[in-house]
Amino acid sequence: MSDIDANNIRRLDGGLLLVFRGLLRRRRTTAVARDLGLSQSAVSHALTRLRDVFDDPLFVRRPHGLDPTRSALELGPRIDALLDQLDATLRRRDAFDPARSTRRFFIAVPEFVAALIGADLVNALRKRAPNVRVGISHLSPAHVLEELRGGRLDLALGRFGPLPPEFVSEPIYRDRYCVAARRRHPQLRGRITAKQYQSIGHVFAYSESEAGPDTAETPEIAYSAAVPGWLAVLMIVAKSDAIATCPRKLAERQARLLGLQVIKPPFEPLSIEVSAVRRAGSQDAGIDWLLGQIREAIG
Repeated sequence: MSDIDANNIRRLDGGLLLVFRGLLRRRRTTAVARDLGLSQSAVSHALTRLRDVFDDPLFVRRPHGLDPTRSALELGPRIDALLDQLDATLRRRDAFDPARSTRRFFIAVPEFVAALIGADLVNALRKRAPNVRVGISHLSPAHVLEELRGGRLDLALGRFGPLPPEFVSEPIYRDRYCVAARRRHPQLRGRITAKQYQSIGHVFAYSESEAGPDTAETPEIAYSAAVPGWLAVLMIVAKSDAIATCPRKLAERQARLLGLQVIKPPFEPLSIEVSAVRRAGSQDAGIDWLLGQIREAIG
């Protein structure tokens, strides 16, 4: 290593890298100062040092905030990789202890998965990690990748197609759709014919967070309503003569509480493949532990 390289490395500490990443994501010194617990003047001073180290303006002030230069955009993935490696190195030294951790995780989960795992996950956290908090959001698959890339999410669950090489996924569980109806439905007693399926009014759920590939198609059917969220669908079905085609695990989990019957469809049901996605190269014992709790909650 030359003397010039060594001198630059000495001038570029981890705090400067965090400020650089923050500015690239947030585009405002006030927001970065708040995120990192620094004063705005400290962030401005760090930006001055970064400009000196990289011999580039890096960020240009505009009315709407800071615009990154081409050099800053090119440096972004490299800085992220450096911080990920540093974080992984430090985490290997200090193993994640759920009983003592005060960490807050941010995950994106489709509504039907959140409804499936939510209660058991909360109970597990209260028992095993009383000071750990999990923030759950519903996002579209495209938005999920953007948030993961920016470090604003630790983990995402859902149905995803092919992923860019900067992300890795692992299967969490597989499910199939079923028909849900109230137990005292006037036409259904644990079975449903194709004619009944097509003629009885359906209640549908729609949500961008549940977009994903299906492996089969349902026949043409009549519908009574479309609402955002599977829990709302099941509550409507429980108090009406409508039916719903919904994830089987969720319907079985809610059947006793809502008074539902869970019925096999009169056709090959659609499959549901739920995976967990995170940034590639991230070695994080905390996320590994959280994934274990999620798998256990799914059952």
